[in-house]
Amino acid sequence: MIDVTIANFQEEVIEASMTTPVLIDFWAPWCAPCKSLGPILEKVEIAYEGRFKLVKIDSDQEQQLGEAFGIRSIPTCILLMNGQPVDGFTGALTEGKIKEFLDKHLPPAPEEAPPEEEVVPDNAPEAVLERLQSAVATDPASEAARFDYVKHLLSLGREDDAKVAFAPVIAQTAVVRRFDSLKRWMDALDFVAAHADAASAQTTFDAKITANKRDFDARFDQARWLMAEQRWTDALDELLEILMRDKTWSDGLARKTYIAILDIMETPKPKVADGQIPPEDATVATYRRRLSSVVLS
Repeated sequence: MIDVTIANFQEEVIEASMTTPVLIDFWAPWCAPCKSLGPILEKVEIAYEGRFKLVKIDSDQEQQLGEAFGIRSIPTCILLMNGQPVDGFTGALTEGKIKEFLDKHLPPAPEEAPPEEEVVPDNAPEAVLERLQSAVATDPASEAARFDYVKHLLSLGREDDAKVAFAPVIAQTAVVRRFDSLKRWMDALDFVAAHADAASAQTTFDAKITANKRDFDARFDQARWLMAEQRWTDALDELLEILMRDKTWSDGLARKTYIAILDIMETPKPKVADGQIPPEDATVATYRRRLSSVVLS
């Protein structure tokens, strides 16, 4: 579940719905039915294991969004697919009714493999790579499999292999956020490769930033350098320095790169028992909160 405002609506709702159905829950803190519906929606989101994305919009704080969707009472839920609302409901439905509503629109859940066919994973990098490569070969259209495979290749320093694996989906970077994130990582690697003298380049960045803390081009180059070295939190800190001074610099380039790094840092969430919320990576969660604090300030 993600809290959405006008600032992140385009990215978290419209763009996200191009690949995954997004269910918007319009609510308010004073609304009693909202308080009963919210936990049920979160439980269903976990149970559906990524088949849809749940976001919440505070209708009091985000009246512009409420007006855009013609919200007259709360709680109201709107389902978006491919950037367009396709259905909705009003009031606190039961868990069963919510599932009936979703099942009318969502693709069916994939069948689980029989337990006897499950393989105990080997965490050695090459063994992981072999499994990821096999997953892409089995289902070339799987965005998750492609993302994990290319990401693992890049983490191993196999940039040429990563670019070959990424080539079939490079045209989707405009609509699939995690593919765009991989492209930004590869662009950072290309940027570093274009500088033969790493020490000289680093000295230049430091000198420019010391002379002018608002030299955002130098700060961004520094962040890309750190990104290429997989120094993720250092890169995020540098991008935050830009965002704290100019949230919209270069058409949101710093914010988009920041989000890309969070996508890359995030690891798959472990499966948990029904009704439980999977743990979130503490570092990723911290930097998400920092971004929200800066963007909404």
